[in-house]
Amino acid sequence: MLNKPFFSEIETVTAAARQRLETTPAIQRCLDGQVEMETYKAFLIEAYHHVKHTVPLLMACGSRLPERLEWLREAIVMYVQEEVGHQEWILNDLANLSVDKELVRHGTPSLPTELMVSYAYDTVARNKPVGLFGMVYALEKTSSTIATYAAGQIVSALDLTPEAMTYMVSHGSLDVEHMQHFERLMNRLDDATDKAAVLHSAGVFYELYTGIFESLPLTESDDQENSHAA
Repeated sequence: MLNKPFFSEIETVTAAARQRLETTPAIQRCLDGQVEMETYKAFLIEAYHHVKHTVPLLMACGSRLPERLEWLREAIVMYVQEEVGHQEWILNDLANLSVDKELVRHGTPSLPTELMVSYAYDTVARNKPVGLFGMVYALEKTSSTIATYAAGQIVSALDLTPEAMTYMVSHGSLDVEHMQHFERLMNRLDDATDKAAVLHSAGVFYELYTGIFESLPLTESDDQENSHAA
């Protein structure tokens, strides 16, 4: 009997955590076309504060991978090239929403965002660095699954111009391609401890990423609807 490809195992193990994330009120209201401007702005601000760490984290991960994973280090070089500067896209989107992007640049993230970023660095420095791919999976799976549709709903609900949507629009289609590449990479892992590190961190990152969406502001009417539904 053939072993299940490791990527399929990641999908199976994280299915419940993925569902919890995708059913958070902020995401559900967005998918229903009821997103509020303040929620979208807050999402972009928190995205900036973790996306700006993507390249440093990938570089740190690559520097700490063992020689037997040289092929994965080479893949990280590609990731870095594609991710450079994406945080500036977010700041430009915010500027087109009349948000002072320099205040965001020099501001601080919410606690859930800070905790996710901190755990990412801790994964690379203290645990097995390959575990960082659990974060790559959680973030890019979410983006590839819902970003394009969510972007369309946001445009319709808030009547936004394309200049205020560059990050979400680009990442929907881009992360679909990334996930296909990610699947091939994960299926090449053959060490049980590497796989365990990715599975563990993917679960943790889903919980932390869910916390970010749960922290996004909702209007008073949203809160009342949620309390009635509870």
